[in-house]
Amino acid sequence: MDFLVENKPETCAELGLACRDCVRAAAASVASVCQDMEPVGAQRVFFQLFPSPGCHPMAQAFELAYRESFAAPEPALAFASAAA
Repeated sequence: MDFLVENKPETCAELGLACRDCVRAAAASVASVCQDMEPVGAQRVFFQLFPSPGCHPMAQAFELAYRESFAAPEPALAFASAAA
């Protein structure tokens, strides 16, 4: 399957891919590379990654997932005392 040609929800669903999972994974990937985009920039990236009109309703979910990807604090490491 060529996602550049067949990038639409129906094709992805046939392969067992869920829109929300796909969008969250793409947003996390984008956030790992670029963490300082404005919301408009994140939506522009979304429309470049997902050009199918059927995908467009997920633009806001992408933006939210993008912000959550780098805004969430990393869990703190707990150190145990070896003298216990």
